[in-house]
Amino acid sequence: MRRILLTALALSALVPPANAATVDELVARNIEARGGIEAIRAIQSLKSTGRMNFSGGDFSVDLGMTMYNERGNKMRAEASIQGLTQVQAYDGKEGWMINPFQGRRDPERMSAEDVKGLEIQADIDGPLVDWREKGHEVDYLGTEDVDGTMAHKLKVTLKNGDIQYRYLDPDYFLEILVVSQMKRRGVESEMVTELGNYEKVAGVYIPFAQESGPKGRPRGQKIILEKVEANVEIDDALYAFPQTAQ
Repeated sequence: MRRILLTALALSALVPPANAATVDELVARNIEARGGIEAIRAIQSLKSTGRMNFSGGDFSVDLGMTMYNERGNKMRAEASIQGLTQVQAYDGKEGWMINPFQGRRDPERMSAEDVKGLEIQADIDGPLVDWREKGHEVDYLGTEDVDGTMAHKLKVTLKNGDIQYRYLDPDYFLEILVVSQMKRRGVESEMVTELGNYEKVAGVYIPFAQESGPKGRPRGQKIILEKVEANVEIDDALYAFPQTAQ
């Protein structure tokens, strides 16, 4: 995991080694390692394109993927294969989706429970930036072994009730693992996401590789970003529930 953390530039020169022991110190180091608060806030929108792979047992499915993020907590994710495109979108107030893979080709509004996941994805800065103002809680739980690395462990209790355990590399202070606990329709689940291949976009380091899966099981979902563009013009209509479906 450590060997894929950086692709082009060692970040050790950006963040001097130290034994950070408080939440504020660790969050500050994470923000600085990512590129600094000014660079982070200067990004108004992101357009990411790449591939998404689902695998398990004897099957493997590869999809094209495009994601849009914009300030104001707006996001849209598209996954396409064989002429079919699944859409999930959030305009800052409500979420909706089109799921042709389940035979549903018309837009459908999402429940408040399902929208919780989109709200998290829509935060372009991530939950650690301005976490108090956002209504989250962050606790430092010490260090824990992550594939041989004694990573700093932060417990993030999100405003919506979900919990994330975010593990920071002890040398670079970037996230290398996120464990998410959530409850949807009375069912509790736990997802593990490994982050790597950080590359700099508009002065901010972004993970270009993710591997996810339920805790205790193989990580059967992989996302590989091929291109990330910052501060691109994005039509607000992409996020809004389609007028033709009103």
